[in-house]
Amino acid sequence: MHLGQELLTLGVLFLIAYVLGRLGKRIGLPAIPIYMLVGLIASPNFHLFPLNFKPADVELIAVFGLIFLLFSLGLEFDQDEFYGNVKALLLSGGTRIAINMAVGFGFGLWVGWGTREALIIAGMTATSSSAIVTKLLIEFKRLANRETPAVLGIMVLEDVYIAIYLAIVSVVLGGETSLWEVVLQLAISFTFLVAMFALARFGGKFVSRMVRTRDDELFTILFFGLAVAFGGIGELLGVSDAIGAFLIGLVLGATRFRTRVEQFALPLRDVFGAFFFLNFGLALNPSTFGAVWIPVIVAVVLTLVVNTAGGQLIAWINKLTPAEGFNASAMLQNRGEFALILATLATAAGLDSRLTPFAGLYVLIMSIVGPVLAANSERAGAILFRKKRVTAPPRRDAMGDEAIALVEAATAGQEPDPHGDTDIDEVDVEKSDDLAEATDRLIEQAMSQSDEQTERKRDPEY
Repeated sequence: MHLGQELLTLGVLFLIAYVLGRLGKRIGLPAIPIYMLVGLIASPNFHLFPLNFKPADVELIAVFGLIFLLFSLGLEFDQDEFYGNVKALLLSGGTRIAINMAVGFGFGLWVGWGTREALIIAGMTATSSSAIVTKLLIEFKRLANRETPAVLGIMVLEDVYIAIYLAIVSVVLGGETSLWEVVLQLAISFTFLVAMFALARFGGKFVSRMVRTRDDELFTILFFGLAVAFGGIGELLGVSDAIGAFLIGLVLGATRFRTRVEQFALPLRDVFGAFFFLNFGLALNPSTFGAVWIPVIVAVVLTLVVNTAGGQLIAWINKLTPAEGFNASAMLQNRGEFALILATLATAAGLDSRLTPFAGLYVLIMSIVGPVLAANSERAGAILFRKKRVTAPPRRDAMGDEAIALVEAATAGQEPDPHGDTDIDEVDVEKSDDLAEATDRLIEQAMSQSDEQTERKRDPEY
C-alpha cells in the first residue's frame, strides 16, 4: 500500500490550517470554520486548487473526532452546577431552548424539505457551540462578568438537552413505523440515559477504582477504548455513537481522575476534531450553496433576533442589566460542532441532501458572525443601553505592578528580583511581606503553566 501522496496532501492541509488559524486568531475567529474551509479547498468538488483529497481517506479518523467531541463534552459536564441550580436553569435555559426549538421547527417546515428534516434544522439552530463559547469567555477575559454564571449554566443545560435530543432523533431517523417499535426504542434510549446519569451521579468512587492505573500510556489506552466502545454501544442501542461517547465521558468526569483524563483527552479531541471538521469540509460542494443560501440567510437572521431577545429574558430572570443580557446573548449566538454532527447523522440516514450544504454554510457564517458580535458586545451594549463605558483601566498600585513583573520574569526563566530598582529603605516592611507571599503564589502558578516546565506532575493519589 503506497500512501505517500495522500500523506503529503494531508500534511499540507494541516499546515495550511495552521497558517490560517494563526491569521484567524488575530481577528478572534475560532478554529472550526478554518478547518472547514481547508477541507473545502481540498474537496473533489472544488476545482480552484489542485488538491483532490477523498473524504473516504479520513472517514474513520473523522468518526473518532465525532466521538471525542462528545466525550469531552460529557467529561466537562458540571454536575454540581446542574443539580444545584436545576430550577433556575430550567426556567432560563429551558425557556430559551424551547423558544429556539419552536422557531427552528417552524422555520424547517417553512423550508419544505420534510418533517424529519425540520426536526434536524430545529436542533441545528437551537443550541450554541460550547467549545466556541468557552474559548471566547477565556480569550475575552469575561469569566468574572456577572452574566457568565448564567451563560455557563445554560451551556450545562444544553448538554443535557443534546443527550435527550439525540436519543429522540436517533429513533426518528431509524425509520421505525410501528408505534410499539418506536415506544420500545425510546424506552431503550432513555433507560440507557438514566442508567449512565445515575452511574455518574452515584458511582464515582466505584468507577474510580475500576479505572485506576499508574501507567500514563495504559491510562490513555483505557479511556480511549472506553470512549470508542461506548460509541459503539450507543450505536447498537439506537442512540447514536455520539451520545454513547458523551455518556461515558459524563461517567469518567464524575471520578477522581477527571483532571487526569482531561490532560490526555483534550489533545486527542483537538486532533481528531480537526479531522472531523476537515472531513465535513471535504463533503461540501460549493455548487450546492445556491440552492440553500436563502434558507441559510433566513436562519442566520432568525438566530440573531431570537437569541438577542432571549438574552433579555435571561437578564430578567437572573436579575442582570440589559447590557449584561446583551453580552450573554452575543456569547450564545455561536453555532458549531453540534449542527455539523446533526448534518452527518441526517446524511447517514438518507435525509434530504441539502441539509449538508445548509449546515456547512450556516455554521461558517455563524462561527464568524458570533465571535465578532461577542468581541464587540460590551461596546454595542453601552451604546444601545446608554451605559457609561469605562475608558481607562483601573489604577494598579505599586505592589500589583511589581507582582506582575515578577511573574513575567518567572515565566521567562529569569531570576526574580522582588525589588528591582526600588530603594529598599523606601519599601514598607509590612507591604513587602504581603508582596512576597502574593508573589510566591503567583510565581508558582505561572511556573506551572510555563513552557519551561516539562516534567509532568504525578496524580496526587500516587
